[in-house]
Amino acid sequence: MQVEVLNIQGKGTGRSVELPDDIFAIEPNDHVIYLAVKQYLAAQRQGTNKVKTRAEVKGSSKKLHKQKGTGGSRKGNIRNPLYKGGGTIFGPKPRDYSFKLNKKVKDLAKISALSYKAKANAIVVVEDLNFEAPKTKAFTGVLSALNVGEKKLMFVSDVFNDNVELSLRNVPSVLGVSLSDLNTYDIVNSEVLVLTESAAKVFSEEEGVVAEA
Repeated sequence: MQVEVLNIQGKGTGRSVELPDDIFAIEPNDHVIYLAVKQYLAAQRQGTNKVKTRAEVKGSSKKLHKQKGTGGSRKGNIRNPLYKGGGTIFGPKPRDYSFKLNKKVKDLAKISALSYKAKANAIVVVEDLNFEAPKTKAFTGVLSALNVGEKKLMFVSDVFNDNVELSLRNVPSVLGVSLSDLNTYDIVNSEVLVLTESAAKVFSEEEGVVAEA
């Protein structure tokens, strides 16, 4: 799959990069994408919800009245879950929601998500950005020139760049990641994938880049 490299003015540079078909043109597997997104979201959960049981709430442990002969129902102590201020039955406890996925499943999920973006023509390759200083206005100007300024996008560079990262982090619709941090959830959650020229070349020059990300 050949993709033209655009400059920061949104014009063609005359160069193009080859995005390999075994990453960007496979038949996507929806189920593994679902599993990868589910794993990502589960790992974000703190799992700190906690309620007090009848053993933990305040209150006397004395039986309220004798078992028989009162004409009323049988009662234990005031920490009974049926009373106001009593403990909670089967409430949440701190737990870890994360779960493991096989490496091959995660790799297939990323490749499937990338293939969906390629099928939707939602991949843009731009020449490497070199800002002399962090400037959000300069970065948004590049996005406008690429006709993606109004879209939710992920900007992927081959390596972390301080000036570029500082320029984009104040733009709410843009997520900036380096190639090594690429994950299925962020790909699916973006409308457009913007790759720098260097990042795009890594896909074709190095085998297993998706597996490493």
